[in-house]
Amino acid sequence: MLGNYAIVEGAIAAGCRFFAGYPITPANEISERMAQRMPEVGGRFIQMEDELGSIYAVCGASLAGKKAMTATASAGYNYMQEGIEYAVAAEIPIVIVDVMRQRGENFPTQSDVMQARYGAAGDHEMIVLTPSSVQELFDLTIEAFNFAERFRNPVIILSEATISLMREGITIPNHEELRIVNRKKPIVPPSEFMPFRGEEDLVPRMSEFGDEYKVLYTHNPHDEWGKIAWTPKLYEDLYKRITEKIASKADEIALYDTLFTEDSEILLITYGSEARGCIEAVRMARAMGIKAGLLKLKMIWPVPVKAMTEAARRSKKILVPEMNTGRYFHVVKEVLGCSAEVISIPKNQGRIHSPGEMLQEFRKVA
Repeated sequence: MLGNYAIVEGAIAAGCRFFAGYPITPANEISERMAQRMPEVGGRFIQMEDELGSIYAVCGASLAGKKAMTATASAGYNYMQEGIEYAVAAEIPIVIVDVMRQRGENFPTQSDVMQARYGAAGDHEMIVLTPSSVQELFDLTIEAFNFAERFRNPVIILSEATISLMREGITIPNHEELRIVNRKKPIVPPSEFMPFRGEEDLVPRMSEFGDEYKVLYTHNPHDEWGKIAWTPKLYEDLYKRITEKIASKADEIALYDTLFTEDSEILLITYGSEARGCIEAVRMARAMGIKAGLLKLKMIWPVPVKAMTEAARRSKKILVPEMNTGRYFHVVKEVLGCSAEVISIPKNQGRIHSPGEMLQEFRKVA
């Protein structure tokens, strides 16, 4: 299956029934497939006039009770930041696919990793998933909807032109085998419902437009009843809850794979399509007697600190290959820099590091 089609099928399996988007390569196949598939499952597809319209359309659909998604590429993702800011502040569960591409060219990159975390204005946390295969595009799209519904927050799928436009065999399980999460609904009468009071997990319950619960969804500071209000304490408490509902669960929700980390002296920390060549490079290094290991991150935000420290506990050298100028390297260095030497291996050429190139890097530091 084509990678972009796998995203669509994963979204539908997760319960997505609304899609709004605007054409942009290399994400167009997502919109094309959604235009075909949404009517087949009783959903709605709409092509908007631009990316800003798209992000607000999916916000509206989510507030009306539907699981909703949009998709774009790097340049279009820039235009969505205002809507993402609104979704964070109003705690609206939506999924956004960003098929990363180089500026002005349709070649893959990983240059949006900081934009995905920090692009929206104001204090917030973000959940950002980084698939490395067509199978993971399907699987992690389901997880993206589950996280969005669980935390009432936008969730980003950072795909790349590499994997979105490749075809690989995938396994699609029976629907009853899937774990699907749905948002928590109100359990008290309308007169008692406080739409922005976090429960034990810090996440409020959520009504929907058209039901008996009347809720104002605003990006302005608001109290637990949803009324626009501002005091220094109210604002601080609001955003402490909005950020902590995700940050406090960072280690619990982390998604990653490890390879030979039990005794690794040189560790690769990688994400996205870069992991494809790195896995083979680690096996090649092991065959040469180099104790190499790999931590493949399938979620880069929130930062999986525990996964990093455990994988690197015996390593003296940490290599961070990326298809950019070395963005996530700084995050890894902040976490592990006191216990190991962290080395950035950037490659900003629109292609991943080959296994041979990574093997050379192992041999340099071995």
